[in-house]
Parts: sequence; C-alpha cells; structure tokens
Amino acid sequence: MRTLVQKTEAFLEWGGIKKEITLLAISGVALVVSIFDLLPLPFDAAWVAIVLCGIPIVLEALIGLITAFDIKADVLVSLALIAAVLIGEDFAAGEVAFIMQLGSLLEDLTVAKARAGIEKLVQLTPQTARRISGGAEEVIPAENVRVGDVLRVLPGETIPVDGVILTGETSVNQAVMTGESLPVDKGPGDEVSSGTVNQFGSFDMRAAKVGEDSSIQSMIRLVQSADAGKAKIVGLADRWATWIVVTALVAAAGTWAVTGEIIRAVTILVVFCPCAL
Repeated sequence: MRTLVQKTEAFLEWGGIKKEITLLAISGVALVVSIFDLLPLPFDAAWVAIVLCGIPIVLEALIGLITAFDIKADVLVSLALIAAVLIGEDFAAGEVAFIMQLGSLLEDLTVAKARAGIEKLVQLTPQTARRISGGAEEVIPAENVRVGDVLRVLPGETIPVDGVILTGETSVNQAVMTGESLPVDKGPGDEVSSGTVNQFGSFDMRAAKVGEDSSIQSMIRLVQSADAGKAKIVGLADRWATWIVVTALVAAAGTWAVTGEIIRAVTILVVFCPCAL
C-alpha cells in the first residue's frame, strides 16, 4: 500500500507547475465547448475537465485519508465532484474541479515566489568580513563579528553587518532593503545595513547589529513569518473541513431518510460542499 501511495504521489507531482498550467488550459477550453455546445462530441466535453482536474483532487483526498485519515478541503471537493457526476451535472463537476485546481495553481505560484525571495535573501547574506584589530586587517566569518568590532568594506563588497561609518566616503546600493534604484551617498556618522552593496570608495565602520539582529536576517524572518502565517490560515480551513464534511453527510443522509429521494440527498452535497469552501 505504501509503495502504491508513493507512486501515486510521484505521479501527481510529475511535471510541476507547467503540467498544471497545461491541464488547466485544456480543461478551460473543454468547459467552454461544453457550455456552448461547440462540437458534436459523443460525450459531454466537461468530462475532460473532470478527468484532468478532478481526478488529481480525488487522488490527493484518498492519499490523505489512507495515510493519516486527514480530512482536508480536497475531501469536500471530491464529495462535490462525485455527487455532481451521480446526478448528471457534468458541467458543474468540471467547473468545480477547474476552479479548485486554478486556486491550487495560484497558491503554488505564490509559495514558489516567496521561497525564491527567501533564497535570494539568503544568497545576499555576507559570508565574510574584514575586521581591523591592532592596526592589522583579518578576514573572518561574518557570524564571528561582534558588536563594537571595526570592519573595513572595500568597493564592490557586501556590507556584512549593520553599523555606522567611522572613516571614508562611498555610495551604497540599498535596493535590496529599500528598493531605491540609485546608490545613496554615505559618509562618517551615517548608518549602513547588512546585505547592501558598497559601490565605490572603501570605508571603516563600527558594527552595531550582528547575526540574527542584522537587517538582512530580520528581513528573512519577516518573509518566512508571512509565509508561515498563510500556512496557519490554510491549516485552520482544513481543520474546519472535518466538521463541514460531517455536517454535509449528515444533512444528505437526513434528506434521504425524510424524502426517500437519493437525487435530492446528493444535491445537498453538490450545493453544500463548494459553498462551504
């Protein structure tokens, strides 16, 4: 069973975002053909969207249920898809699958962009610093810099920590921190931030904020916390999904028991599950 689950997960992940975009494009065209009845097909064109967008959703829901009995939003969508097909609402099933996969794609693109931003910031984190001690200059790891150390920054180098310029004049590219397109002139007494780039002259500075307290590390934490906050919201929605699934099933079962009409009971699922999302 574990091997089958792993192979299914690998299949779903194959192709990445390019595959998702391709399947969405084909499904979108199929839904347009279905709603306007543009082609004389032997089947409803909406089935293309059901297969391409709906089956991955159902498989992900099954994997979550089998591996951890995890009831998430995709379980709700799967119920709505199956219910819509059972009552013959093929277009509604394809439409729900298309919308949910589109939302999943947008989420994946947002997460990928956030991760790329974090990786870029990490790459900008300086690895070494030039410390002046007893009149001599030594290159040390940036994490070994302490508050009060005197550092020398040469033209073209990234400023290793936050501090104040003691001697020398230069221009600093602060685009990574402030978005300014032009370098900013700096001189004695001016503050400089880690991760920014010294453009022209060399200068000596005194370290003020080092390690996790530096500007570049604070920005990395800010981006990470923003992404984590989004993940918490998604987790909250998934926890509510458990109760929504139970409520939808109870409502459908109650409708069937009272009316004796399976179609009406299934319709409850079709309407209730997507609206709850």
